[in-house]
Amino acid sequence: MRYPSGRSHIWAILADPVAHVRAPEFMNPLIEKAGRDAFLVPFHVRAEDLGATVPELLRIRNLRGFVVTMPHKAAMARLSAELGPNARLTGTANTVRIEENGRLVGEMFDGVGLVEAAKAGGLPPAGRRVLLVGAGGAARAIAFGIAAEGPASLAIANRTAEKARELAAAVAKHFPTVPVSAGPADATGKDLVVQATSLGLKPGEALPLDPATLTAGCGLFDIIAARDTELMAAAAARGCKVIGGRPMIEHQALAQIEFLRPPRLPS
Repeated sequence: MRYPSGRSHIWAILADPVAHVRAPEFMNPLIEKAGRDAFLVPFHVRAEDLGATVPELLRIRNLRGFVVTMPHKAAMARLSAELGPNARLTGTANTVRIEENGRLVGEMFDGVGLVEAAKAGGLPPAGRRVLLVGAGGAARAIAFGIAAEGPASLAIANRTAEKARELAAAVAKHFPTVPVSAGPADATGKDLVVQATSLGLKPGEALPLDPATLTAGCGLFDIIAARDTELMAAAAARGCKVIGGRPMIEHQALAQIEFLRPPRLPS
């Protein structure tokens, strides 16, 4: 087992709650495999404390980046001095590089991770009738990523319907050839359902959609990585192909590592 040294770059994964976060166990071995000297450590930061906490964390000189999960992605984009193309498009950031002068540069990799994992798992969005459940930070990136693949249609559902309508309008503006709509969380007639809310982190939570609307042969991608959710089990029981959240994290991890620019491991 490798341990950090005084030369190692430390990255903080910011989340609220943080107990479910599994990214360090996925990413740290990938960082070492890539020959880079960095370590990812989870930090529990409440949403209301983020704006005050980030400037204080910048005082830690070997802290060189943030990996950001719910509910901080939109707020971290606002705190960044510069945004990459995906972060500008979505208004969210899930990876932030701290430059030598303390300047924050943010980018969003959730859409890339979801699309590549879906392709690798046999559920490419291209040509499919897709239902996206959720309109938060990860869902925004996923919506734009799916639209770029050329689905037959993209329907967006969210507990707050106005957020679904706003996201649908934003995606339609950038991808005018893709039929995009906002509506209920109903999988009837869909080929691929992407569950991009936090529902499922805790056992016994309400399901984000009625599994009875899923049909055999439909694909379900649930971005929850902490556990196999009740929705995943219900979808599998109905004959659906199911992918959990871990592949999404793994497919975006290498791009995140390169973006954060860690040093090479000493030879």
